Amino acid sequence: MQDELLARARTWLAEDPDPQTRTELAALIERAADGDTDELAERFAGTLQFGTAGLRGELGAGPMRMNRAVVIRAAAGLAAYLRARGEGDGLVVIGYDARFKSADFARDTAAVMTGAGLRAALLPRPLPTPVLAFAIRHLGAVAGVEVTASHNPPRDNGYKVYLGEGSQIVPPADAGIAAEIAAVASLADVPRPESGWEVLGEEVLDAYLARTDAVLAEGSPRTVRIVHTALHGVGTETLRAAFARAGFPAPVPVPEQAEPDPEFPTVAFPNPEEPGAMDLAFATARQAAPDLIIANDPDADRCAVAVPDRAAEGGWRMLRGDEVGALLAAHLVRRGVSGTFAESIVSSSLLGRIAEKAGLRHEETLTGFKWIARVDGLRYGYEEALGYCVDPEGVRDKDGITAALLVAELASELREQGRQLTDLLDELAVEHGLHATDQLSVRVKDLSLIADAMRRLREHPPTQLAGLAVTRTEDLTEGTETLPPTDGLRYTLEGARVIVRPSGTEPKIKCYLEVVLPVDSPTDLGVVRHRATQLLNALKTDLAEAAGI
Repeated sequence: MQDELLARARTWLAEDPDPQTRTELAALIERAADGDTDELAERFAGTLQFGTAGLRGELGAGPMRMNRAVVIRAAAGLAAYLRARGEGDGLVVIGYDARFKSADFARDTAAVMTGAGLRAALLPRPLPTPVLAFAIRHLGAVAGVEVTASHNPPRDNGYKVYLGEGSQIVPPADAGIAAEIAAVASLADVPRPESGWEVLGEEVLDAYLARTDAVLAEGSPRTVRIVHTALHGVGTETLRAAFARAGFPAPVPVPEQAEPDPEFPTVAFPNPEEPGAMDLAFATARQAAPDLIIANDPDADRCAVAVPDRAAEGGWRMLRGDEVGALLAAHLVRRGVSGTFAESIVSSSLLGRIAEKAGLRHEETLTGFKWIARVDGLRYGYEEALGYCVDPEGVRDKDGITAALLVAELASELREQGRQLTDLLDELAVEHGLHATDQLSVRVKDLSLIADAMRRLREHPPTQLAGLAVTRTEDLTEGTETLPPTDGLRYTLEGARVIVRPSGTEPKIKCYLEVVLPVDSPTDLGVVRHRATQLLNALKTDLAEAAGI
């Protein structure tokens, strides 16, 4: 087995085009030849699997890591898939963030597409993922690739694929592309010319920015001041340009986090939802005294919002993704929009109630904007993980730039009325009942722990949680009348809902909790919120025990 492992590793080494990973792999081979095979065996235990999230993983040498050899194979598989569909002379647009190796992976993709006979166009520099999603439809491309790991740890990178309608891939396209990737026998079989692709100019960004104006109502107030953090990602320049075009005051940057830095030196995880990630933004806000804090994740497709709150530690409170989702829905309803409101099944049921009262169609989908963006007649879609699609005609994906503009417009309108975002949240709670949500998320090093937890819940389903009876248990691997199969469990309780699923992009098991309580009058809100917090905490405790996490 050792000889076989060494032979596979040496074959891979001979093809690896990257001097950095070649050096890394050569050292692992040398250690393995001396008997220390653990690390090399882990790198060659399989291959990174291409699925509906594309590819995502830790950077490094070998087929179980993100590297140029893996990306070249992925690009060759995508090119073969497009050619098999009769789109072999089409355009593929390629975007990338500022993570380690992102520019290299993007150029390799352009070379592979060119070598396969397709036309390739690179975005001019690291830009937000929504710009790539916009460019696909704007330029009439047959596919798009975004090189990003979004909010994953610094040593990760990823490869996200869109088809020509501007949405991320879903089955069976993922399986079709994966089969073509598996058919790539050797990198020597993949032509990679040194030139022949186009590097787009600023006009593609200008066209995206012109489209951002479409999310705002003509003549709406544009007065709020925000503190903005890009969390060391690529969002600063594009967001500032969008706010300037719209006529808002210039955002106040968090200086330590405004420029792209693949090390992400000030945060443990570059995700606004992670503990500590917003500390510098809060500190900047205490000095600048803005109306709002807005944060983008590193590729700027997510949008987080914090509001002044005297009761909160440090004077600022992060809004949950579900709260922002409801606020934007209410804002759009008051503007008189038509169409379908959509959300993933793990998001708050409040959106359905807002849509129902407004006479709008409402749909639930599986997790991910690859599903939300495909809803017929979509006007607005959101997901609790800080993702919002507010202009589906322009970007059929989540977009942290246009969402930030719409939040700022809503806050400006409320400001003119002497109110804040939290006042509108209170109004929605009185009107529709308090919909309180929370999440139990556990990061693991051993992925078998996630499988064990899911198996334990399937074999021993809870009959009650937090003292509430479980009235219905659904294993979503079997699908439903409206949802395709997925690895997840849904529990309906008396006044609550729980969904458990493995993360599709990180080594986490995630449990999404919602409690719905009636509110008789505004004066009851404090008591009702306290009761909801108690129930959510009890749900987390009982669910963790039931799952063994």
